[in-house]
Amino acid sequence: MRGMSERQYAAHVGLSRGAIQKAKTAGRLVLHEDGSIDAAASDRLRARTTDPSKTRKTAATKLKPVPEAAVSAVGDTLREQGMAAPVTGGGTTFLQAKTAHEVLKAQERRIRLAKLKGELVDRDRATALVFRIAREERDAWVNWPARVAALMAAELTASCSEAVGHEVTIETAAMQKVLEAHVRAHLEELAQPRIAL
Repeated sequence: MRGMSERQYAAHVGLSRGAIQKAKTAGRLVLHEDGSIDAAASDRLRARTTDPSKTRKTAATKLKPVPEAAVSAVGDTLREQGMAAPVTGGGTTFLQAKTAHEVLKAQERRIRLAKLKGELVDRDRATALVFRIAREERDAWVNWPARVAALMAAELTASCSEAVGHEVTIETAAMQKVLEAHVRAHLEELAQPRIAL
């Protein structure tokens, strides 16, 4: 036998014999003609094809430093969910980072689903729409006295002449001026409570 047995290679790489058998069946190991495992070639092949996040870390493996901003983002996400966050400067565990990642993915999917259902709208579009509607409402109020003053003057003249018995003239311009003053005062009152979007 020129290479290692499944049991020997499992001990060599720190995996179970079942995992080695699966890798052998899937063709992820290099074998000699006699069916034994070529350890050096199999190690190189596994290093090229294995996802680093799914490998077991040994004490000799050097970890890359994680930026402090990433660690604080993980902490913020965990705190939002009521979970224990890593101590600042103390680093974060893989489990905490993975949990934060899964939480963020779930939140993103929930937002995307709400958008597809039509429950969410674009903030800038909503702000522009509210501004346009408010402007149209204001313009309608400002132009209202000019439209109504002549009608009101005619109606008041007719009602006053019936009550008094002789015709009383009410000037349209004076009526419009009084109405505009009242409408502007009303619009100023309406402008006091500012709606924050």
